[in-house]
Amino acid sequence: MNIHRHLQRLGTFLIGITATCALAEPIIPAAPQLAATSYILMDAETGQVLVAHNEHEQMPPASLTKLMTSYIAEREILEGRLELTDETLVSKKAWQMPGSRMFIEVGDLVTIEDLLRGVIIVSGNDASVALAEHIAGTEDLFAQLMNKYAENLGMINTHFSNASGLPPENGQEHYSSAYDLALLSQALIYDNAEFYPLYAERSFKYGPVSAQPNRNRLLGTNPDVDGLKTGHTEEAGYCLAASAERDGMRLISVVMGTRSEDARAQETQKLLTYGFRFFRTAEVHQGGESLHTMRIWGGATKELSLGLTDDLKLTIARGAEDMIRTELSIDSVIKAPVAAGDALGELIVYVDDKEVSRQPVVALKTVEQAGFFARIWDLILLFFTNLFSS
Repeated sequence: MNIHRHLQRLGTFLIGITATCALAEPIIPAAPQLAATSYILMDAETGQVLVAHNEHEQMPPASLTKLMTSYIAEREILEGRLELTDETLVSKKAWQMPGSRMFIEVGDLVTIEDLLRGVIIVSGNDASVALAEHIAGTEDLFAQLMNKYAENLGMINTHFSNASGLPPENGQEHYSSAYDLALLSQALIYDNAEFYPLYAERSFKYGPVSAQPNRNRLLGTNPDVDGLKTGHTEEAGYCLAASAERDGMRLISVVMGTRSEDARAQETQKLLTYGFRFFRTAEVHQGGESLHTMRIWGGATKELSLGLTDDLKLTIARGAEDMIRTELSIDSVIKAPVAAGDALGELIVYVDDKEVSRQPVVALKTVEQAGFFARIWDLILLFFTNLFSS
């Protein structure tokens, strides 16, 4: 639903002010408290956090580490440095990895596509090391890449020392946080959208071994869930990063430090149910939509449309649509030349009179200067306009 069009029907757009009806604030119950050490529920599109507990605490991420391993492999493919059909020779180190495996054999030639599925679907520690070695030469060098990507994504409470998430050796540090892993999940969903359907695949079969199931139990019990990854070590407990979409709203949840496979699924379900029941993602304005038209002085054209570069979406309580109010603060005098994208003011968004967002308002098109005599005439008009309005 386009909130701007809805509000225009309710009130008047007066030089940047959208009037709204005064309605009672929706009643929302307290967020559920989970049997988990840390957790977070985030609106994937807006990045707004709906529920959180110890979300910035540095914790062992177990196999949620593999979200970064797959993210990097996907970036390598999308940026043209790797092909799904490329093959890598399985090393002894990759072959002998303990724990969950896709069961590649030393000396095998395995495609990147199979390794990627082995990481995402069956959480193969062997597949993670094989991918890391193919991309960076060694797992240690790959860990350096992981930390660079984490820094670029704003994961400030994260440090990786390996590609699998197994407890590190030699006193190395390996940790992340629920919030950081939600950021990584968001990047996987939107930056690497081409590969996101892999995270919903229910099983994977490689070689003579029987098909192995995806350990994310919610894929089979909640039709809205379409990813992402499970994790477990003795130190980390049972962890789950999940994403679900319903009625145009996508949520990301990360639950860390639960007591069992059932618990991580149940606690995640509590978060998702709460988020979908009481919140929605609302489109306030579309990017490129004209919010206001201004006189432009000294330009080849006399009017300039102003708007936002990108869509503006907010996470709001269900029933709070009529409590949104927007305000435009625009430069009073705009002179040519102006380039498309030049910031000329701000859009301020309030919900129930509380400011929730500020976005730059930009020129939607380029306006070149008029000819010399036209510019002089406009300057004269501007002088008298200012004189009589002061």
